[in-house]
Amino acid sequence: MTHDQPDLPNSISANVAEWTQTNLEFTDAQAVGAWEPQELAWGVFGVREAAIGSPLGDVNGLDVVELGCGTAYFSAQLAHRGARPVGVDPTPAQLATARRMMERTGVTFPLVEAPGERVPLPDASFDLAFSEFGASLWADPKLWVAEAARLLRPGGRLVFLTNSFISYLCAIDEGGTAETLQRPQAGAYVYQWPGETGIEYHIPHGDWIDLLRANGFEIERLIELFAPADAKEHSYYDYVKPEWALKWPCEEIWVARLASADE
Repeated sequence: MTHDQPDLPNSISANVAEWTQTNLEFTDAQAVGAWEPQELAWGVFGVREAAIGSPLGDVNGLDVVELGCGTAYFSAQLAHRGARPVGVDPTPAQLATARRMMERTGVTFPLVEAPGERVPLPDASFDLAFSEFGASLWADPKLWVAEAARLLRPGGRLVFLTNSFISYLCAIDEGGTAETLQRPQAGAYVYQWPGETGIEYHIPHGDWIDLLRANGFEIERLIELFAPADAKEHSYYDYVKPEWALKWPCEEIWVARLASADE
């Protein structure tokens, strides 16, 4: 599949290159452990789902689409819980790892090679759309949120994890996170870190609220994730230290619901 369509952002091809490299360096080797049945956890410090009020809720029997699934380990965990997931990702290397894990584990579900900005699946096909550092960080929000709304049935839910906006404001260009602001909030949207291939999207809370509401969503929760007291530094995603994330939220989970037909 070609992602260089004139009406789609050039971040798609840049991020395919970024995640092809990340797959080689980290995610492929981590897949065996990540696919094993385990308690759901969120973010670089593995905050337990139950500790934050279970934002996904009971997924048994739900049709679920993961936008930016990577190696699809999170979808696999939902499959263990009775969901019917479909994983969507633009990076062939990541999906190849997911297919290898399906062969290894016997846990199978559809995988679609596509960006979150344009998903070749029918309207109103899912009860839950979610993204755990997938489309939520690496796809253009104006496009992928609209796709999530299109894919969901009335009353369906959207849950996504991304970097907290304060961590973006405090991130140091050459790596790490400062305790002081490093860049302006004004004009924030798309950002490419110096020396990096990938292109990220960071928008303030007010813009998230406007965007979600403009696409028919009612916001139910904004969960700001701090590091647990016993958190250890991540072996690969070391841009934020536990010491910083004990003081400020390093990530945030948005929970929203698409208006039902009678609303």
